[in-house]
Amino acid sequence: MTTLDLCSLYTTLTEEERIVWQTARDFVTRDFLPVVREHHRAGTFPLQLVPQLGALGFLGATMPERYGGSAANARVHGLIMQELERGDTGLRSFASVQSSLVMYPIFRFGSDAQKDRWLPKLAAGDSVGCFGLTEPDFGSNPAGLRTRAERVASGYRLNGTKMWITNGSQADLAIIWAKLDGVIGGFIVERGTPGFAARPIAGKLSLRASDTAELSLSDCDIPETNRLPLANGLKAPLSCLTEARYGIAWGAVGSALATFHCALDYAKERIQFGHPIARYQLIQQRLTEMASDITHAQLLAFRLAELKDAGRAHHAVVSLAKRNNVRMALQTARRARSILGASGIVDDYPIMRHLMNLESVYTYEGTHDIHTLIIGQHLTGLNAITP
Repeated sequence: MTTLDLCSLYTTLTEEERIVWQTARDFVTRDFLPVVREHHRAGTFPLQLVPQLGALGFLGATMPERYGGSAANARVHGLIMQELERGDTGLRSFASVQSSLVMYPIFRFGSDAQKDRWLPKLAAGDSVGCFGLTEPDFGSNPAGLRTRAERVASGYRLNGTKMWITNGSQADLAIIWAKLDGVIGGFIVERGTPGFAARPIAGKLSLRASDTAELSLSDCDIPETNRLPLANGLKAPLSCLTEARYGIAWGAVGSALATFHCALDYAKERIQFGHPIARYQLIQQRLTEMASDITHAQLLAFRLAELKDAGRAHHAVVSLAKRNNVRMALQTARRARSILGASGIVDDYPIMRHLMNLESVYTYEGTHDIHTLIIGQHLTGLNAITP
């Protein structure tokens, strides 16, 4: 496997980790890259690949085997996210939401019955889930969410709206976060529940090969058994976001590798003034900056995996990795686009697709600025986010 590895990080993989990495690379190259351009153009997600994602163990890989996972370590999960985003952010986002934002809250906060019912189906790709936290007026301030749950004779009645929900139109279940008696809690809302509707968001110029929806809940009644019994307070959804942000830090490396290798190959083949442009100093400077930045991000991701497996991955360090690596990937894509010149803007090459996707990743699951303030609070002990 050829990939940028100036610090020989990938040589430290165990045989099992290398097999998973190779399997993910092969899947993306063989099954996803040939179809992604048409899905990007059409604004659709290749839902037909979901059972294959499940069969390969890419959904909920860190879950216990009894629930369909493989009890994989953090590095394996990261490598999967890296390779999926090497294909497209939409592919990684699907798997990240399914694993970290749907399976994880059910596993951590759900009842045994909820785990037994949903986790194996989600791991296999037989069911699709989504995570409903963000609202039209509350993104960076989830504590202010307006979706409400009230107790009724049959269980709970939900009312509210969720926005920018990945997998929302395709989901068989949604993890909805709502305030019950003023306290944020988690609720499982199944497709087809009266009062529950999902509407695809049209006109996206980013994450086009991804399903993004608005969810509405109007007097939506769910049974008592659909409440996540251990999810009480804002820390519950925030812990889910920390899990997802870990995967984003690795995914950004995959996106950067895709754009870097595209630019490197192009520079070696593109002839100007009688020579490949890779011969010229300014092109080599750009490639060197890209390779340097990617290597720093790889080192951060590999170290974060070690901390996570040791139970020492503080949420501020996860924010550091998400913030750094996404910024790096965005800058790498811009440099790669400049090397390709006009060719960089057409979808014969993946660069502009990655560049547009990264504009969303820069602001989702915690904007770049919010992560700046999370790290700032960790360093100073002073909260600059809220008044």
